Amino acid sequence: MKFLHTMLRVGNLQRSIDFYTNVLGMQLLRQSENPEYKYSLAFLGFEGGNPGQAEIELTYNWGVESYEMGTAYGHIALGVPDAYAACEKIKASGGNVTREAGPVKGGTTVIAFVTDPDGYKIELIQRAEGVGGQGLR
Repeated sequence: MKFLHTMLRVGNLQRSIDFYTNVLGMQLLRQSENPEYKYSLAFLGFEGGNPGQAEIELTYNWGVESYEMGTAYGHIALGVPDAYAACEKIKASGGNVTREAGPVKGGTTVIAFVTDPDGYKIELIQRAEGVGGQGLR
């Protein structure tokens, strides 16, 4: 088995595409419309996405502008070479840093949190090894 993608329902597809590309540095890999069933999809990722890396699937159900987050959703995690620099870049790009970079409580790993336009949390984990792609550098 291989991890392929995570799907997020969004209230404004273009606003979310702009966030994931302009703020987080992902690439828009493909996009499709399904008029019969009234939804649009956009797949985004780093380094061309699958098969090298998992992707984010953004789903816009036509006419639905917001969703309730619920208490089960936690976050998506992204590895970054420097969480402090990533936070500065995200803020400069208009992104919302909700927890500044710093050590995780009870540990030494440096993390930060960002919230996307629909309220989904994204954790940035500072990892020098194994971080590729052009996002958040």
